[in-house]
Amino acid sequence: MHDIIDLRSDTVTRPSDGMRQAMRDAEVGDAVYAEDPTVNRLERTVARLLGKEAALYVATGTMSNALAIRLAASPGDEVIADANCHPVYYEAGGPSAFSGVVFKTVAAPRGILTTDLVSPLMHDPVYYRPTQKALLIENTHNRGGGAVYAVGTVRALAALAHERGLRLHMDGARLWNACIAAKVSPAEFCREVDTISVCFSKGLGAPVGSVLAGSAQDIERAWHYRHMLGGTWRQAGILAAAALYALSNNFKRLTEDHANAQRLAMALSSRLGLEVVNKVETNMVFFKHPETPRVVAALKEKNVIVSEADPGVLRCVTHLDVDREDIDAAVEILAGVV
Repeated sequence: MHDIIDLRSDTVTRPSDGMRQAMRDAEVGDAVYAEDPTVNRLERTVARLLGKEAALYVATGTMSNALAIRLAASPGDEVIADANCHPVYYEAGGPSAFSGVVFKTVAAPRGILTTDLVSPLMHDPVYYRPTQKALLIENTHNRGGGAVYAVGTVRALAALAHERGLRLHMDGARLWNACIAAKVSPAEFCREVDTISVCFSKGLGAPVGSVLAGSAQDIERAWHYRHMLGGTWRQAGILAAAALYALSNNFKRLTEDHANAQRLAMALSSRLGLEVVNKVETNMVFFKHPETPRVVAALKEKNVIVSEADPGVLRCVTHLDVDREDIDAAVEILAGVV
């Protein structure tokens, strides 16, 4: 059991010895000139894994989403999205500031858009309305409790978007969790998607980084926009090595995180009588308590860290820094607090 049980998010603060060694041994060059061999290898690896022509390594998922939206839309254009998706809720208005876009949103159950929800939002081009350029989905959906899209739903949304002349971008920061839960390969999930963002500093456990993947033409343009954002880096291979290690060693073990989330949800419900409000498909557990600030503070004093998702709702996220013993210990501490 760890001294601190951090269930606030699926970022990892204790890189494994193997990951540290990979970073120490990384062969580096100047990524500004596309001469960092480890960065280049990561981009080729992820592009192939996602079934895309090319990929670009960036610092964060927020930057990756910003690039994808800029590729799809220009100032005054419109992007259709779920009202609770990450680019709308957590990205500080970046798409509007950087790309000048407006969002047309709909509140989707568990954050999962469907053609029935999206189709009424679409309109033919007309001079007095914004031009619609893209449809955005998040898989898994953070505020939806780690909800997973069905592959058929993604394909139906892609068909509808393309029929209407829109691009489809997937914010797949936790795509790896979605793949494990749905038993689907990343390439299969992304086959009909125009651009896809994936993250290495979530459940995979790397310290930094995301990748944007798409067509070769898109990624060539994305280089320019990344530089605009100050995102061009030099010897980034040290960080890319951690991402490569994470892909090779921490992808399949996400099943353990999902099992631990189920174990936590069961204990919260059956033992502590707390209402778990999300369908626990992946590594997130949301539960109700009327005194969330008190519970968060009391748990932190006992070295269990959770977050408030909404007033009256707490969020716990499992990851490779949290094992089964940690889950059981956290439940014991929760029992004394709630």
